[in-house]
Amino acid sequence: MGGFFATASKEDCVFDLFFGVDYHSHLGTRRAGMAVYSEKDGFDKAIHNIENAPFRTKFTKESNEMHGTLGIGCISDFEAQPILVRSHHGTFAVTTVGKINNADKIVDEIIKSNTHFFEMQNGDINPTELVAAIINQKENFIDGIRYAQEIVDGSLSMLILTPKGIYCARDKMGRTPIVLGKSEEKGYCASFESFAYLNLGYTDYKELGPGEVVIMTPEGVKTLIAPGKDMKICTFLWIYYGYPSSSYEGISVEKMRYECGRALAKRDHVKPDIVAGVPDSGTAHAIGYSNESGIPFSRPFVKYTPTWPRSFMPTHQSKRNLIAKMKLIPIHDLIEGKSLLLIDDSIVRGTQLRETTEFLYNSGAKEVHIRPACPPLVFGCKYLNFSRTSSEMELITRRVIKELEGHDPDEATLKEYTNPDGEKYQKMVDKICETLNFTSLRYHRLDDMIDAVGIGPEKLCTYCWNGEE
Repeated sequence: MGGFFATASKEDCVFDLFFGVDYHSHLGTRRAGMAVYSEKDGFDKAIHNIENAPFRTKFTKESNEMHGTLGIGCISDFEAQPILVRSHHGTFAVTTVGKINNADKIVDEIIKSNTHFFEMQNGDINPTELVAAIINQKENFIDGIRYAQEIVDGSLSMLILTPKGIYCARDKMGRTPIVLGKSEEKGYCASFESFAYLNLGYTDYKELGPGEVVIMTPEGVKTLIAPGKDMKICTFLWIYYGYPSSSYEGISVEKMRYECGRALAKRDHVKPDIVAGVPDSGTAHAIGYSNESGIPFSRPFVKYTPTWPRSFMPTHQSKRNLIAKMKLIPIHDLIEGKSLLLIDDSIVRGTQLRETTEFLYNSGAKEVHIRPACPPLVFGCKYLNFSRTSSEMELITRRVIKELEGHDPDEATLKEYTNPDGEKYQKMVDKICETLNFTSLRYHRLDDMIDAVGIGPEKLCTYCWNGEE
């Protein structure tokens, strides 16, 4: 995934930029960077690896030495960015959030028509460098941004730092957010997460619409490309990736998760002793379930976070599993002899949740009922880099479906497994339950989950659950 932040200030912006970027640390674990501009010193940029240390630790030196009134920064789970380039547009820095599925085709077309060349890193081209090259194909930034939004298959939101101001461009279908904040004393900021600027003295100014492009200066914000009418914002932002204090399209993440848990409880029939969330992503959903069902909420195990990194950070699967297991500390008095109902945000591979279940049984649990806060993930995301998963067959649903069908199913067959009222769906769920050694398993229904968001289904991307674009 990834997140970004930008400031256009009447005073030095680095303090706000440093903490604004830091507030996006939940969205990435691999690279981070900041780029600033001042009339006196021009551009300055820094990028660090944050796999083994948090953003604040790695960028303390830059927070004291960098200076500027315009700045952009990012947390990234993949490529190093922002990148700083020089072209016929002049010198500019750019950072992006998204996914480019047709990168090879675009690269070939650029190389054929120009003398542009790309730096290779571990056999890949930096997607953000590719975006800069796309923009450079046109005569001005506005046309270049519009061109990039049109030709990229996937999603693309971006911030572009220039001496004249910061261009903020939301993905053409609004799959990821950009929200602007305003300070009468300082100026303006742009952020992926809506809460990131509140403690810095900014108030809500506006949320960009799908495909909207603005230029932000310390004096104001000017719309350059009006928002489109159609939107497909990622629903998984509310389910998992969004921070609890964020809001998207006016819908609170924390409140949506309470409603999600309430809807799960309304359809359930089991009567466990306690309800718990797999920390931390399932906690709010579990509170909503508890509030609706009247079954006590408890924390039978906690996550030890001071020294353990996030479980999906290591690229080797065995290390991810080890860290996931080592982080969870049981509270035996709340487990032994108890029937537990656990809510996690989702089941992807299933490996970690199976480990958690076994750990609870070994700690004395009588039953472990699992209630994911979203439907089964059947299709790999085409639009956002949510994980480093390279194959849809890493999804437990796809492995189970292949086992049940006896071969790789076609798309029509896959969609049969997304119908919660269908026979194939139930066979899949029963097989997953057996494979992962749960007492019972019931996924959230897609219609209930959409109702919990409170936005029309035509505005939400649900591709990973139902395969519909």
